[in-house]
Amino acid sequence: MNHRDAIDEAGLERLVEHFYARVRADAELGPIFNDAIADWPEHLEKLAAFWSSVMLTSGRYKGQPMPAHMKHRDRITPELFGRWLALWNETTAELMEPAAAAALQAKAARIAESLQLAMFFRLPPAEPRAAA
Repeated sequence: MNHRDAIDEAGLERLVEHFYARVRADAELGPIFNDAIADWPEHLEKLAAFWSSVMLTSGRYKGQPMPAHMKHRDRITPELFGRWLALWNETTAELMEPAAAAALQAKAARIAESLQLAMFFRLPPAEPRAAA
């Protein structure tokens, strides 16, 4: 079965709801997310729209995830991305068909990598050039 056949709006909404319930209860991730999100129902709608746009190319999401994450860079570590991905992988495996879970997991890993590069990667200062 193609992952597109196994992913729909209702499934993504259910996935986002279950996943972020786990995130909120997680000892490491919960405090960061709960401090950052003032209105969880609104945020869950935004996250469902994000995943709809990413996986179904619906165009529903109108936000900017990079600046939203950069605001919390002082509390987010690369290790927390691993924790987030582990919970995501568990939840997708439990709630989605295998092809859909694999596609969601792969997409999440690429998104996490992009966010981490933007948040943490810094090139070393350039060496001064010697006069020729």
